[in-house]
Amino acid sequence: MSTSPAQDGSLGHGLLLLELDGAGSHPAAWRVSRTAPTSVLDPEHLRGAVLAAESAGFHAATFSDPGLQDPALPDPDHPDRDAAARLNALQRAAFASPVTRTLALIPEVDTVYTEPFHLSTQLASLDYVSGARAGWLVAASSSAADAAAVGRDTVRGERLSGEAADSIEVSRRLWDSWEDDAVIRDVPTGRYLDVDKLHYIDVENGSYSVKGPSIIPRPPQGQLPVLAPAGLLTPEAVAAGATDALLVSAPTPELLPAELAATRAGLAAGGSGPALIAELDVVLDSRGQTATERLAGLNRHTGWQSPRARFVGTAAELTELLTDVLAWADGVRLHPAVLETDLEELSRLVLPELRRRGLLAPNTPDATFREQLGLTRPASRYATATTAAGAEN
Repeated sequence: MSTSPAQDGSLGHGLLLLELDGAGSHPAAWRVSRTAPTSVLDPEHLRGAVLAAESAGFHAATFSDPGLQDPALPDPDHPDRDAAARLNALQRAAFASPVTRTLALIPEVDTVYTEPFHLSTQLASLDYVSGARAGWLVAASSSAADAAAVGRDTVRGERLSGEAADSIEVSRRLWDSWEDDAVIRDVPTGRYLDVDKLHYIDVENGSYSVKGPSIIPRPPQGQLPVLAPAGLLTPEAVAAGATDALLVSAPTPELLPAELAATRAGLAAGGSGPALIAELDVVLDSRGQTATERLAGLNRHTGWQSPRARFVGTAAELTELLTDVLAWADGVRLHPAVLETDLEELSRLVLPELRRRGLLAPNTPDATFREQLGLTRPASRYATATTAAGAEN
């Protein structure tokens, strides 16, 4: 990525990502949604949400993971309590894959309490199902409840960052453990695989050991694009290529451009860096209600605790903000307070204007997620090693 604003960088135009989180990102969204609370987890609801996002012109959809201990639906015995209605992120992304053609599908998957061997094979399978439109949103839980659910000690601090980086590296090595032409289907000799093109990865650390190779052939993209929150991984891990995109937030929307500029400058100091994607909660004026009124109504049930910058205002004001942010970011991930309501305004007023201004990348049917990010398809590290060894002999 360039050290100058994103519009002078390698992507040229910005990407818009949409978080598809139950009825919306606000915990009380289900109370005002036009979808019945018990229907939020229905397949038809997810189908409608991803098709609406694709039709609106979003480039990617992300799926938050509910966590091991989070309730899936509001508790009927305690109607005063709110809960996010979510299912397993990988399963939702896999379900959405055959429904869509242009939308990249990016599930959030924990790196600490999920074995990297299983994680990498599930993500590789998603890449096949989606036709090379899969990504991976890295999460690293520090929850004591999550740790207890799998019988592990709680991981925090530097160890949390280290385990996240280790899990990414193991997954990348497993994706490379099959060379691209390992499957030969040689009928005369009865060989399905060229075993010389499958490789052990031999990774050991304090939490696990992985011999490999993977049980899934190399993903269609070679390596799935990896997205991680800024600050999760050490600068050394980022510089070494652990992540392909960083999610950047700020206390307020007005501070986002400065935060993006500072992050980009820090990456430039260490050489090349990943794409930068800004994080933004969104509440818009809609159907005769101001955004401020809508948010106040939701907050009367449950306050919205979020680490992200929050925009509350009109579609026109959001368009201007996104214009400023996309001068520094390679993309923006929007978190609508109430999915149905805010997505309707985004689709009708915001995305068409951003596209008219030439700020958004085109939506290309069947394009890979790597292509959307401006990334080339990498060769397997083990194929390079094999070729070099053969040349020496």
